[in-house]
Amino acid sequence: MTVRGKACTALSAVLVSMLLLVSCSGGQAGDTGREGASTHWKEGGGAGEAAAFMKVRVPEGATEVKGAVRVNPREDEYILSFRTDGDTAARVAEDLRSEEPPAPWGVVSAQEPELFGHLGLPEPKTLEDALWAGVCPPCVKDHRRRDVAWMEIYVEDLGAGRARVYLRAF
Repeated sequence: MTVRGKACTALSAVLVSMLLLVSCSGGQAGDTGREGASTHWKEGGGAGEAAAFMKVRVPEGATEVKGAVRVNPREDEYILSFRTDGDTAARVAEDLRSEEPPAPWGVVSAQEPELFGHLGLPEPKTLEDALWAGVCPPCVKDHRRRDVAWMEIYVEDLGAGRARVYLRAF
């Protein structure tokens, strides 16, 4: 093998090792993607900050309004939840401007790190009849949310005309 071939092999090994290191870290708590940064819940980051980032107005009369901000090395995640009537929940979902209407998500076991569990709520992906819609706001020309890369909503029917809305954005 030539010197050049050995150098390419060594470089390839280094690159593969770096890729494995990055992919195995998977964004777990304690990762340091930004200088000195790690995944953690922002102290004082609540429903108001989440709603402001998402450009969502919490409906008047909504109850059990909860929110949080999870600081991540790559991008922060904002979560917001509240209870409201079913018609209002549908309007909030429609305001996301998703190309598809909310549809059943299907039940999955919670394997991702808890988000809504931080608020004392079940993970919406684990709810049997929750409806889901997701959207890339810049992709649908939603200029109000040009700083939001992805936004999703889950709507849980609570019966008696009530619903719980779960919103997540980054």
